[in-house]
Amino acid sequence: MQHPRDVLLGAQAAAGLLPVCDHYSGVEPRMRKSLQLQAEMTEEFGACVFDVTLDCEDGAPVGGEADHAELVVSLLLGAASGARVAARVHALDHPAFEADIATIVGRAGHRLSHLMIPKVESVADLLKVERALAELGGAAATLPLHVLVESPRAVHNAFDLAAHPRVQSISFGLMDFVSSHNGAIPSSAMGSIGQFSHPLVLRAKLEIASACHAHGKVPSHCVVTEFSDFAAMQQAAHRASGELGYTRMWSIHPNQIRPILAAFAPQQAEIEFAAELIAAADQAKWAPISFQGKLHDRASYRFYWQLLERAHQTCATLPQAAQGYILKHTSVPQV
Repeated sequence: MQHPRDVLLGAQAAAGLLPVCDHYSGVEPRMRKSLQLQAEMTEEFGACVFDVTLDCEDGAPVGGEADHAELVVSLLLGAASGARVAARVHALDHPAFEADIATIVGRAGHRLSHLMIPKVESVADLLKVERALAELGGAAATLPLHVLVESPRAVHNAFDLAAHPRVQSISFGLMDFVSSHNGAIPSSAMGSIGQFSHPLVLRAKLEIASACHAHGKVPSHCVVTEFSDFAAMQQAAHRASGELGYTRMWSIHPNQIRPILAAFAPQQAEIEFAAELIAAADQAKWAPISFQGKLHDRASYRFYWQLLERAHQTCATLPQAAQGYILKHTSVPQV
């Protein structure tokens, strides 16, 4: 029997699914705590519900880049089986970029879920990254790339970046984007409220989300720096997911992880409806059907199948009668 993703999503099914939360840490105690928390929540939920990205760009002290890269290698090699751990290396124009690639990917590339490249401006930048990885061979040759868009030029090129076959996800770098405008965008646009109201910032976010969805990639929303403000975090996550089309979001504090999971999870009533509809559609071999007084076909089947996948990604409660069906037909990796 064909997999529902193949039937309903076609070529976009190849894009795969990612955890809805990407947690960043760059200081050794916090990196170790992040990996421990990932292991604990994996045991709690039975699946890896967030990625951990070990940060070299903002985490490495000036002059200590090589030692920091060695630390990242040690943490990657010591991570639990089934852990999803990535690394953000220095930008292409930084003197430590090539050394980061050689050390981290060269020695621990087989443990990386992906590689985050900051300050990508164009496809030409991606080709430079590809060449650096190709020289290493092995796991580096197929390592997925995540890119961080942080400037007006990069936003302009978002569709070309999303079209690149190695790119799995595009993230928006809010602070650098605002500061790249030479004071034309006020500092309030970097806050949890202002970033959703300033026209230039909002336009950039929408361009990235649209580019990703056009090419079957994952748009990842930026950070909320007010990490102790639970309400601000929750509101931002809901708006990123419900209004701007983002299916993933950055976390910079452990307290932000669960609110992101909750915000990106579908409502329980939606999950129950989707489970019943998809089961009925499968029985009808995906032909149009009348369901609860409305006509449904592959367009709505596609929507509700993706809703079920997102529910599974976020470890939302699945209807008892549908659990076996959903688990059998989902492609979200289990631990």
